[in-house]
Amino acid sequence: MNTPFSDRTAAGRALAQRLMKMSWPGRTVVLALPRGGVPIGAEVARALGAPLDLLLVRKIGAPQQRELAVAAVVDGQPPDIVVDEETAALAGVDRAWIDAQAAHELLEIERRRRIYLGGRAPLPVEGATVIVVDDGIATGTTVRAALKALRRRKPARLVLAVPVAPSDTRAQLSAEVDDLVCLAEPSPFHAIGLHYIDFHQVGDDEVLAALDAANAPPVQLGAAARSPHGSRT
Repeated sequence: MNTPFSDRTAAGRALAQRLMKMSWPGRTVVLALPRGGVPIGAEVARALGAPLDLLLVRKIGAPQQRELAVAAVVDGQPPDIVVDEETAALAGVDRAWIDAQAAHELLEIERRRRIYLGGRAPLPVEGATVIVVDDGIATGTTVRAALKALRRRKPARLVLAVPVAPSDTRAQLSAEVDDLVCLAEPSPFHAIGLHYIDFHQVGDDEVLAALDAANAPPVQLGAAARSPHGSRT
């Protein structure tokens, strides 16, 4: 598929069309990474007739290089802390330091869940097909941590679905999921935003509107329908 996408809504509808051609047993839950993944997740959830929840994850960066992730904390009951042992060792941080940082990040996760979902507990994922959605992936560090945490919660099937990602990141993340759907793998890949015409920063109001939209009747996406033997990309 050619990029750029016009906006996140258009990308979400294109992603929904692809996912509707696939088939999984049992119930399906769509998890979107806020904030940019939520408008896309809303389109996917509506098309599949599945509930939409947020996958709240916060990166824990190295002390002197915050963009370098040594761990991530993922919302849940209980929350999960996923540590990159090699990077943590190189950064000279121990588990006590990571746990202290995670406690701080959990406050932000709780704040976001309170604002976006009124404090509602995360939807249960055990035994479900879980589709994780974002507006794109660059390095994949945070998404990888989220997927590892989700796998511990015993979903029947774990699916990652994004409009755009570099081919090397896609290949690495494929080992973390049962199915991976990526509409475009541009080369060279510099930044997610370059593959959208409109890639504005998503605010809290837009997240709330998208969550409401996920409960609206599904849009008609042409003749696309889930086949009994869906193809996997």
